[in-house]
Amino acid sequence: MDQARKNVLVLAACQALLFTHNVILISINGLAGFALAEVKALATLPVTAYVVGGALSTLPASFWMKRVGRRAGFMTGAAFGFAGAAVCTLAVHLGSFWTLCLGTLVAGVYNAFGQYYRFAAAETASLEFKSKAISLVMAGGIAGGVLGPESSKLTLDLLWAPYMGSYASLMGFSVIAMLLARFIAIPPMEEHERRAVGRPLSRIMAQPAFAVAVLSAMVGYGVMNLLMTATPIAMTQHHHPYHDAAFVIEWHVIGMFAPSFVTGSLIKRFGVVPVILTGVALMFACVGVALAGVAVMNFWLALFLLGVGWNFMFVGGTTLLTETHTPAERAKTQGVNDFLIFLTMATSSFSSGVLISGQGWQLLNLWSLPFLLVTGAAAARLLQQRRAGRRAA
Repeated sequence: MDQARKNVLVLAACQALLFTHNVILISINGLAGFALAEVKALATLPVTAYVVGGALSTLPASFWMKRVGRRAGFMTGAAFGFAGAAVCTLAVHLGSFWTLCLGTLVAGVYNAFGQYYRFAAAETASLEFKSKAISLVMAGGIAGGVLGPESSKLTLDLLWAPYMGSYASLMGFSVIAMLLARFIAIPPMEEHERRAVGRPLSRIMAQPAFAVAVLSAMVGYGVMNLLMTATPIAMTQHHHPYHDAAFVIEWHVIGMFAPSFVTGSLIKRFGVVPVILTGVALMFACVGVALAGVAVMNFWLALFLLGVGWNFMFVGGTTLLTETHTPAERAKTQGVNDFLIFLTMATSSFSSGVLISGQGWQLLNLWSLPFLLVTGAAAARLLQQRRAGRRAA
C-alpha cells in the first residue's frame, strides 16, 4: 500500500472518531440545552456555540497547520475535543446551561481542525485519485454514524445526571483520535511554499468555480444542519421517544457517508457539477417527504435523503474547491471556505431552535427552499459555461 492510501486509511479512521463526537453532540446538545435552559427558545444555543467555536477557529487552524504540519495540527484539534468534552461533563454535573455552551464552544475547535481531514487526503493523492481520496475519508463518517447514536443510547443515563455519561465518553474518543493522528505522514510544506502568498484572495474568490464550490458546501451544510438539529426536538414534540430519534439520526449519518464509497467515482465519470446538482435535487426531495407527514418513517426517509444530498453537495464542493487554488494559496482558500461554512452552520443551528419553537417542523423545512434554488441555479450556470467552453475548444 502506497503512502497516499495509508494516509487515507488513517484519515478515514480520524474522520470516524470526529463524527462519533459530532453525532453524539448533535443527538444530545439540543435535548441537554432544552433541559438546562430557562428560556426554551435558547435550547439549541449549545449546538450554535459548537458551530461558532468552529467558525472562530477554522482560519487559525488552517494557518497553524500551514506552520506546523497536518499531523501536529490534527493532534492539537483532538486536544481541544478532550477539553471541550470535560467542560460539558462538568456543566451537566453543575446543571449550568452557560457552562455547557462554553464546553461546546471549545469542542467546536476540534471540529474545525477535523474539517481539514478531507483536504489532507487530497494533498498527497494523485490527480486521478484525488476525488476518491476525499470521498473515502468522508466515508469514515459511517462508523461515526453508527457508533455515535449507539454509544449515546448506552451512556445517556450511565452516570448520575442525564447526558453526563455521553459527554464524558467524548473524552475517550478524543484521546484515540490524538493517538491515531501520530500515524499521518504528510510532508510539511517547503519554506518557500510557507512564505509564498499567491494571488490575492479577492481574485481567487472571483472565480465562478470558487463561488459554486463554496455555495454548494455552505448551503449543503446549512440546510442539513437546520433540519438535523431540529429533528430530535421535533420528534419529541410529536411524541416520538428518544430511541426513535436516535434511530433517525443514525440513518441520517449513514446517508451522509455511505455514498462516499461511490461519490468519487461518480465525480470522475459524470463530472463534479452534475454531482452537486444531484445533491440539490435530493435536498428538495427531503423537504417534500418532511412536508408529507410527521410519522417516524417520514422523519427517517427525509433525514436519509438529506444525508445523501449533503454528501453529494459537500464532497462535490470540496473537490471543486481544489481546482481553484495553488499550494501557496491553500491555507487561505480552505480557511475562508470553511469559515463561511461554519458561519452558515452557526446561523442555521440557532435559527433551528427559534423556528422549531415558534413556527414548527413543516414551516422550518420551507425556509430551506430559497437557498437550494439559488445553489441549483448557480451550479447549472457553471455547468452550462463549462460545456460551452468545451464546445468552443
